[in-house]
Amino acid sequence: MKEISAALVKAQREFGPALKTSSNPHFRSKYADLSACVEAVIDGLNNNGIFLMQGSHLCEDGVIVETIFIHESGEQLSAGKLHVVASKQDAQGYGSALTYARRYALMAACGIAPEDDDGNAASKTKHTEKTDKPSAPPPPPPPPPAPPKLPAKIEGEPGKWQITVKTKPDATPTDFINIVAEMAVVALEQAKSQADVMEIFKVNRSLFDKVKSIDADCHKDLMEAFKTKKDALK
Repeated sequence: MKEISAALVKAQREFGPALKTSSNPHFRSKYADLSACVEAVIDGLNNNGIFLMQGSHLCEDGVIVETIFIHESGEQLSAGKLHVVASKQDAQGYGSALTYARRYALMAACGIAPEDDDGNAASKTKHTEKTDKPSAPPPPPPPPPAPPKLPAKIEGEPGKWQITVKTKPDATPTDFINIVAEMAVVALEQAKSQADVMEIFKVNRSLFDKVKSIDADCHKDLMEAFKTKKDALK
């Protein structure tokens, strides 16, 4: 594995961030889609003689994606397999799960993350007026509230429209909300009737309640997405 290991080190120096160019209309946010993730790494890999392959394996309830790096020397390196449950057992459901699995497997295998503009706000400074008298130092800010602790595994109730969410021990509440929101959007896109919309809500209500306990505004947006979809199916 000497040749491919050296090539991957060089390739990673050329990786860029996965740009958030796609919009989620239900939650007024942007995310890095599969093409943005591939674009962030493909030149670096190819420039160093590495072919990227993402193969799929048989799975009854969803998809299993394996990311493999193949060097021009013939050496190969597997980054492991990622299992994603399909929100609906049909072609569209499996297709959505496959895209989702490929995107997250690729980011994990290449060690990249979506571009984040939150740091821009931190660079802004406030200008204060000069005075003749020295001002007293401001009191120290109160400590921030501790974020809600997420369990290692959260699952929806069993059912046709079940959304399964698994988080790492170091996952943040925002990570959890983003995954639930994205999978809910995928499920709503596949709903064919108002009954489907209500079933998605009932089966996954425990997940949505957890979102509400973390961020009431995100939960409000989530419920609005359900209402919009239900109204569209009248």
